[in-house]
Amino acid sequence: MTRFTVFGATGGVGREVVRQALAAGHEVTAVVRDPARLAVSGTRLVVRRAEDLSDPEALRAAVAGRDAVLSGLGARSRADAGVAARLTRSVLAAAEAEKVRRLLVVSAAPLGPVPAGRGVLDRTVLAVVGTVLKDVYDDLRAMEADLAASGADWTAVRPPRLTDGPVTGRYRTVVGGTPPRGRFLSRADVAHAMLAMVDEPATIKQGVGVAY
Repeated sequence: MTRFTVFGATGGVGREVVRQALAAGHEVTAVVRDPARLAVSGTRLVVRRAEDLSDPEALRAAVAGRDAVLSGLGARSRADAGVAARLTRSVLAAAEAEKVRRLLVVSAAPLGPVPAGRGVLDRTVLAVVGTVLKDVYDDLRAMEADLAASGADWTAVRPPRLTDGPVTGRYRTVVGGTPPRGRFLSRADVAHAMLAMVDEPATIKQGVGVAY
């Protein structure tokens, strides 16, 4: 049994992390602003309300004694750009203060290297998306830079476009790279991949591309 703390637990990926971790018999502390939005329950679940996620001191109790911290925090729209880096800094500081080293976060596929064989159409689509969502990706780059500069055993999970499909466990991962022709991944499988990577030494201090 592993003891997890999950940030962004009411979001699509975070909620799946909580659900799947509980189903596997782990202990989960879910950090949320509004407990009523967390439609998951279980005897091994502790829900902690934290209205100010930008204060590391206020988050320390939520991560104390945990084996790993998993975060689905990030911008839900262009207007939210900056949220991922700002809030992850607080989570990172709280974890470091409590000597919790393992930290996994959700990033995005465009931050990884372009895989060999990427077609002209794919490159064009990526360029357009990268321009439209530039502020969001800049936010994620700042987040990953903060992680790289830290002493944490971090992993940045980089999925492509997210869907609401079920968990399948049938996806590809590339440590330090991007799966070729990987265009989609369900939020449930992002959560599955994050949980699977917790005990994978090869993913420590790495960005990991994940896709179908």
